[in-house]
Amino acid sequence: MFKHPFSFEGRIRRTEYGLTLLIYMVFAVLISLINLSVLSVRDSSTTAVVCIMYIPVLWFMWAQGAKRCHDRNNSGWFQLIPFYSLWMLFAEGDRGENTYGHDPKGRVNHYTDSNILDTPETF
Repeated sequence: MFKHPFSFEGRIRRTEYGLTLLIYMVFAVLISLINLSVLSVRDSSTTAVVCIMYIPVLWFMWAQGAKRCHDRNNSGWFQLIPFYSLWMLFAEGDRGENTYGHDPKGRVNHYTDSNILDTPETF
């Protein structure tokens, strides 16, 4: 789990995406609390530094979201659709290999994989 978390390639399961959402929320709240304490000082340079702290957190979330979209055989841009993140959280991924890689659960799609073609046909 969490192999190459900042990469936009591959597929991830619902569990990893759910943990990603939790991690994102924790870090977003922590950064917001730091930002609120910095705002009381009213120093623009420290505010800029705190805002820059959001970049890796957002990159992590977007990368993991793109990989979850790939598990549904959709482009990573689909995560920009409102409420699509809820669909990604609860919807099952595609069985077997799809355009974006192998199934993270290791399941086989019996309709498209070549191993079904190797078996003799029975009539």
